[in-house]
Amino acid sequence: MFRICSLFLFASTLLAESADWIWSARWVITEDARQRVITNGAVALRGDRIVGVGTRAEVDARFQAKQRLDRPDAILAPGLIDTHTHAAMSLFRGIADDKNLQEWLNQYIFPAEARNVSPDFVRWGTRLGCLEMLLGGTTTFTDMYYFEDVVAEVAKEAGMRGVLGETIIGFPVADAKTSADSLRFTERYLARFRNDPLVVAAVAPHALYTNSDQTLKSARALANRFGAPLIIHVAETKKENDDAMAQRHMTTVQALDSLGVFTGRTVAAHCVWVNEADLAILKARGVGVAHCPSSNMKLASGVAPVTRMLALGIHVGLGPDGPAGSNNDFNLFEEMDLAAKLQKVTRLDPQALPAGTALEMATIGGARVLGMEKEIGSLETGKRADLIVVRLDRPNAQPVYDPISQMVYALKADDVSDVMVNGRPVVSDGKILTLDEGQILRKAEEFRAKVSASLR
Repeated sequence: MFRICSLFLFASTLLAESADWIWSARWVITEDARQRVITNGAVALRGDRIVGVGTRAEVDARFQAKQRLDRPDAILAPGLIDTHTHAAMSLFRGIADDKNLQEWLNQYIFPAEARNVSPDFVRWGTRLGCLEMLLGGTTTFTDMYYFEDVVAEVAKEAGMRGVLGETIIGFPVADAKTSADSLRFTERYLARFRNDPLVVAAVAPHALYTNSDQTLKSARALANRFGAPLIIHVAETKKENDDAMAQRHMTTVQALDSLGVFTGRTVAAHCVWVNEADLAILKARGVGVAHCPSSNMKLASGVAPVTRMLALGIHVGLGPDGPAGSNNDFNLFEEMDLAAKLQKVTRLDPQALPAGTALEMATIGGARVLGMEKEIGSLETGKRADLIVVRLDRPNAQPVYDPISQMVYALKADDVSDVMVNGRPVVSDGKILTLDEGQILRKAEEFRAKVSASLR
């Protein structure tokens, strides 16, 4: 009898499919089409792909893994997707708070950038941003800044996925003296990172009010020629919209649409000051919206009509925006919580934006905004192996009645214990594996001194 059992176990091992990893947890939140939450679940991973999702018993019966990560007091979920930020601006964190957008930009940020931004500044600022994002469970970030080729290099160094847009703006900046220079720089950048496994290179004209009409048209044409996304700030403030109406007799959205800016893959950040006609345009053009609740609240920009967007079928994701005044962190757990609560309090309806919708916006909804829903955003066979483990063994995490509600309203960024991107573990037991945290923090202090001196 012992020999028969041994032979059976040996045969079962031979028949099992190979996997590089099996990750298991008390709950697996899949964000798949059925919105499955699997109790005592597991995910099998091979290379950069997910090859199996199910109960731990099902996955263990099917796969033989080289390595395992078992977290019985945790939630396993898709990596969080940031649809709008400025990572290198981490080095400006806190230099100008409690201002409105125009004052913040014109009197503080643009001057500080002119005196400080360089490839070295961008490299260390992006390292600091990626460190914070990865430790907080963000596996994909959507960026807009200067020297975006350096941002891409750092993203790859950190093992992080990025949709990374080179900023195009209508005045001299650190990496270009003219808009034409910016477009040429962007073209070289797009060519360099074409078909990269982690980096999606993008074109990022800053906004309607900081670029000429011709530059906006050229940016769209360049993006379309490379099949790249276009990232742009849209209708963030009342002033922006009022100025567009006064100068063009059109809203910001209508003006951009008239220039053909939305005729291709587009991520529109903010979209706070939009009316029904604007929303119809965004829906018809397939524009994805990056909702930034912390930023919109901190700058007193207003409240985006997110529930209406979702009702119309517009894809909406979440973004923390960037440190320095619009928001001082990269915390997508905070953005989920605020996105849900902001819609509830402004609509006087506790069911306006439920926890499940907020989590969807941070995962598969964000993937749809980026046009990447076939690759990332949910735990499904065939998708990229981007996943996070969130601890449940802390006071703020207990007791658990609903793991999705817990993710949105109770758990925090520093509850993340493990992170994998593209099949590569990048955070283990709350420690970064790909970056030198101590060196990054020391460099941040060096840059603080330099930036402070430049502002005197």
